[in-house]
Amino acid sequence: MKSLINQDSNFQIIERINKLTPSTQPQWGKMDVARMLAHCTVGLKIAFGEIKPKSNFLFKIMGKFFKKKIFASESFKKNSPTSKEFIIVDDKDFEEEKAALISYVKKCVEAGTDVFSKNPHVFFGKLTIEEWDELMFRHLDHHLKQFGV
Repeated sequence: MKSLINQDSNFQIIERINKLTPSTQPQWGKMDVARMLAHCTVGLKIAFGEIKPKSNFLFKIMGKFFKKKIFASESFKKNSPTSKEFIIVDDKDFEEEKAALISYVKKCVEAGTDVFSKNPHVFFGKLTIEEWDELMFRHLDHHLKQFGV
């Protein structure tokens, strides 16, 4: 299993991020590359407990239903719905967003399992450290594939 805590997998993700350029185009979806980088950083900030999105009853019910399905599938579906915290509408500076994302990815190796939040996921509820790690790796992998790297 690929992991952001694993140094080799972490390095591979950073190599893929470094292949992006300001002009890299998505193979699907509406985000440009700078917004995608910012979007991925938001995911890690949530996983680290730095951002705490608000949940609601419907999210909790739906999340329990979809959790097994999401973790059992090999990849995320294209154009899946997302929480409002992940929607980046402002223009972003590519180099700043790239540096920020790489910094957050590196924190996974530097801090190890302590980096991930003990808080429940807004949609999936309680996650183990391994589930947080897998979810964040797969989220990054999904969006890097979206941009062809």
